[in-house]
Amino acid sequence: MQLLARQEFPSLQAWWRRHGFEAQGVEGNCVVMARLLPVAVEVPDADAMRGLGLRLAPLLRAGDLIIASGDLGSGKTTLAQGVGAGLGVAGPVISPTFVLARVHPSRDERPALVHADAYRLGGAAELDDLGLDDSVAASVTFVEWGAGVAEALASDRLEIDIRRGIDPDDETRWVFLTPIGARWSHDALATAAKGDA
Repeated sequence: MQLLARQEFPSLQAWWRRHGFEAQGVEGNCVVMARLLPVAVEVPDADAMRGLGLRLAPLLRAGDLIIASGDLGSGKTTLAQGVGAGLGVAGPVISPTFVLARVHPSRDERPALVHADAYRLGGAAELDDLGLDDSVAASVTFVEWGAGVAEALASDRLEIDIRRGIDPDDETRWVFLTPIGARWSHDALATAAKGDA
Protein backbone atom coordinates (compact mmCIF):
# COMPACT_ATOMS: atom_id res chain seq x y z
CA MET A 1 0.00 0.00 0.00
CA GLN A 2 1.47 3.37 -1.02
CA LEU A 3 0.65 7.02 -0.55
CA LEU A 4 2.18 10.39 -1.30
CA ALA A 5 2.91 12.87 1.50
CA ARG A 6 3.96 16.39 0.58
CA GLN A 7 7.53 17.22 1.62
CA GLU A 8 6.61 20.55 3.19
CA PHE A 9 4.52 18.79 5.83
CA PRO A 10 6.96 16.72 7.95
CA SER A 11 4.38 16.38 10.73
CA LEU A 12 2.08 14.62 8.26
CA GLN A 13 4.89 12.25 7.31
CA ALA A 14 5.53 11.57 11.00
CA TRP A 15 1.84 10.76 11.47
CA TRP A 16 1.96 8.20 8.65
CA ARG A 17 5.20 6.70 10.10
CA ARG A 18 3.40 6.15 13.41
CA HIS A 19 0.86 4.14 11.40
CA GLY A 20 3.47 1.83 9.88
CA PHE A 21 4.34 3.68 6.66
CA GLU A 22 8.00 4.13 5.71
CA ALA A 23 9.53 6.54 3.19
CA GLN A 24 10.40 4.77 -0.05
CA GLY A 25 11.63 7.71 -2.13
CA VAL A 26 10.60 11.03 -3.58
CA GLU A 27 8.25 11.76 -6.44
CA GLY A 28 8.01 15.41 -7.41
CA ASN A 29 7.40 17.40 -4.23
CA CYS A 30 6.05 14.35 -2.36
CA VAL A 31 7.57 11.58 -0.27
CA VAL A 32 6.41 8.14 -1.39
CA MET A 33 5.41 6.19 1.74
CA ALA A 34 4.41 2.54 1.87
CA ARG A 35 3.59 -0.35 4.14
CA LEU A 36 2.66 -3.97 3.61
CA LEU A 37 -0.97 -4.98 3.72
CA PRO A 38 -2.16 -6.83 6.85
CA VAL A 39 -1.94 -10.61 7.07
CA ALA A 40 -5.53 -11.90 6.84
CA VAL A 41 -6.48 -15.16 8.55
CA GLU A 42 -9.86 -16.88 8.55
CA VAL A 43 -10.62 -18.34 11.99
CA PRO A 44 -13.62 -20.71 12.08
CA ASP A 45 -14.20 -20.99 15.86
CA ALA A 46 -12.89 -20.28 19.36
CA ASP A 47 -10.51 -23.26 19.37
CA ALA A 48 -8.94 -22.01 16.15
CA MET A 49 -8.62 -18.51 17.68
CA ARG A 50 -6.70 -20.01 20.63
CA GLY A 51 -4.61 -21.93 18.10
CA LEU A 52 -3.75 -18.70 16.31
CA GLY A 53 -2.54 -17.26 19.63
CA LEU A 54 -0.45 -20.39 20.23
CA ARG A 55 1.17 -20.04 16.79
CA LEU A 56 1.92 -16.34 17.34
CA ALA A 57 3.48 -16.85 20.80
CA PRO A 58 6.86 -18.22 19.57
CA LEU A 59 7.37 -14.97 17.64
CA LEU A 60 6.89 -12.85 20.76
CA ARG A 61 9.59 -11.52 23.08
CA ALA A 62 9.87 -9.11 25.96
CA GLY A 63 9.01 -5.59 24.88
CA ASP A 64 6.38 -6.60 22.34
CA LEU A 65 3.10 -4.73 22.25
CA ILE A 66 -0.05 -6.24 20.77
CA ILE A 67 -3.07 -3.99 20.28
CA ALA A 68 -6.23 -6.01 19.67
CA SER A 69 -9.40 -4.44 18.30
CA GLY A 70 -12.75 -5.81 17.26
CA ASP A 71 -16.39 -5.94 18.15
CA LEU A 72 -17.63 -7.08 21.54
CA GLY A 73 -17.34 -10.86 21.66
CA SER A 74 -15.15 -11.09 18.58
CA GLY A 75 -12.45 -13.18 20.26
CA LYS A 76 -9.83 -10.79 21.64
CA THR A 77 -9.66 -12.53 25.03
CA THR A 78 -9.72 -15.95 23.36
CA LEU A 79 -6.72 -14.92 21.26
CA ALA A 80 -4.97 -13.67 24.43
CA GLN A 81 -5.61 -17.09 26.02
CA GLY A 82 -3.76 -18.74 23.15
CA VAL A 83 -0.89 -16.29 23.44
CA GLY A 84 -0.73 -16.92 27.19
CA ALA A 85 -0.71 -20.69 26.70
CA GLY A 86 2.02 -20.34 24.08
CA LEU A 87 4.11 -18.20 26.45
CA GLY A 88 3.60 -20.73 29.26
CA VAL A 89 2.13 -18.23 31.69
CA ALA A 90 0.71 -19.19 35.06
CA GLY A 91 -2.98 -18.98 35.86
CA PRO A 92 -5.99 -18.65 33.58
CA VAL A 93 -6.05 -15.75 31.13
CA ILE A 94 -9.47 -14.16 31.54
CA SER A 95 -10.91 -10.83 30.49
CA PRO A 96 -9.39 -7.93 32.44
CA THR A 97 -12.42 -5.71 31.79
CA PHE A 98 -13.17 -4.95 35.45
CA VAL A 99 -9.61 -4.92 36.81
CA LEU A 100 -8.22 -3.18 33.67
CA ALA A 101 -4.90 -5.09 33.70
CA ARG A 102 -3.56 -8.44 34.85
CA VAL A 103 0.01 -9.70 34.95
CA HIS A 104 0.47 -13.39 34.15
CA PRO A 105 4.01 -14.44 35.10
CA SER A 106 5.78 -17.02 32.99
CA ARG A 107 6.52 -20.43 34.47
CA ASP A 108 9.93 -20.47 32.79
CA GLU A 109 12.36 -18.02 31.18
CA ARG A 110 9.84 -16.56 28.71
CA PRO A 111 8.38 -13.10 29.33
CA ALA A 112 5.29 -12.47 31.41
CA LEU A 113 2.02 -11.54 29.72
CA VAL A 114 0.48 -8.22 30.73
CA HIS A 115 -3.16 -8.39 29.61
CA ALA A 116 -4.98 -5.05 29.67
CA ASP A 117 -8.40 -3.82 28.62
CA ALA A 118 -8.79 -0.21 27.49
CA TYR A 119 -12.55 -0.44 26.82
CA ARG A 120 -13.57 1.59 29.87
CA LEU A 121 -10.71 4.07 29.62
CA GLY A 122 -11.27 7.61 28.42
CA GLY A 123 -8.00 7.87 26.52
CA ALA A 124 -4.23 7.58 26.59
CA ALA A 125 -3.95 9.59 29.82
CA GLU A 126 -5.99 7.00 31.72
CA LEU A 127 -3.90 4.23 30.17
CA ASP A 128 -0.82 5.99 31.56
CA ASP A 129 -2.37 5.69 35.03
CA LEU A 130 -2.20 1.89 34.72
CA GLY A 131 1.60 2.08 34.59
CA LEU A 132 1.91 -0.21 31.56
CA ASP A 133 4.88 1.77 30.30
CA ASP A 134 6.77 0.54 33.40
CA SER A 135 6.31 -3.13 32.46
CA VAL A 136 6.22 -3.07 28.66
CA ALA A 137 10.00 -3.58 28.22
CA ALA A 138 10.09 -6.75 30.33
CA SER A 139 6.89 -8.43 29.16
CA VAL A 140 4.56 -9.08 26.25
CA THR A 141 1.78 -6.52 26.58
CA PHE A 142 -1.61 -7.40 25.06
CA VAL A 143 -4.10 -4.51 25.11
CA GLU A 144 -7.70 -5.20 24.16
CA TRP A 145 -9.64 -2.22 22.79
CA GLY A 146 -6.31 -0.40 22.57
CA ALA A 147 -6.57 1.19 19.11
CA GLY A 148 -6.19 4.94 19.37
CA VAL A 149 -5.12 4.64 23.01
CA ALA A 150 -2.10 2.33 23.42
CA GLU A 151 0.09 3.10 20.40
CA ALA A 152 2.34 5.40 22.46
CA LEU A 153 3.52 2.41 24.53
CA ALA A 154 5.78 1.21 21.68
CA SER A 155 6.56 2.44 18.19
CA ASP A 156 6.99 -1.18 17.01
CA ARG A 157 3.84 -3.17 17.65
CA LEU A 158 1.47 -5.77 16.28
CA GLU A 159 -2.02 -4.44 15.60
CA ILE A 160 -4.73 -7.09 15.42
CA ASP A 161 -8.24 -6.38 14.16
CA ILE A 162 -10.86 -9.12 14.52
CA ARG A 163 -14.02 -8.97 12.42
CA ARG A 164 -17.07 -11.21 12.47
CA GLY A 165 -19.47 -11.86 9.62
CA ILE A 166 -23.07 -10.69 9.40
CA ASP A 167 -24.57 -14.08 10.34
CA PRO A 168 -24.83 -14.16 14.18
CA ASP A 169 -24.86 -17.99 14.13
CA ASP A 170 -21.55 -18.18 12.25
CA GLU A 171 -18.51 -18.23 14.55
CA THR A 172 -16.09 -17.47 11.72
CA ARG A 173 -13.85 -14.49 12.30
CA TRP A 174 -11.45 -12.67 10.03
CA VAL A 175 -8.27 -11.65 11.82
CA PHE A 176 -6.09 -8.94 10.29
CA LEU A 177 -2.52 -8.73 11.63
CA THR A 178 -0.68 -5.51 10.87
CA PRO A 179 3.00 -5.41 11.86
CA ILE A 180 4.19 -1.87 12.64
CA GLY A 181 7.94 -1.19 12.73
CA ALA A 182 11.18 -2.97 11.94
CA ARG A 183 10.74 -5.43 14.84
CA TRP A 184 8.31 -7.58 12.87
CA SER A 185 8.90 -9.85 9.89
CA HIS A 186 5.79 -9.78 7.72
CA ASP A 187 6.71 -13.16 6.19
CA ALA A 188 7.32 -14.87 9.56
CA LEU A 189 4.06 -13.45 10.86
CA ALA A 190 2.16 -14.71 7.81
CA THR A 191 3.70 -18.17 8.10
CA ALA A 192 2.91 -18.51 11.80
CA ALA A 193 -0.57 -17.02 11.52
CA LYS A 194 -1.60 -19.35 8.73
CA GLY A 195 -0.06 -22.41 10.37
CA ASP A 196 2.37 -23.11 7.54
CA ALA A 197 5.33 -23.52 9.87
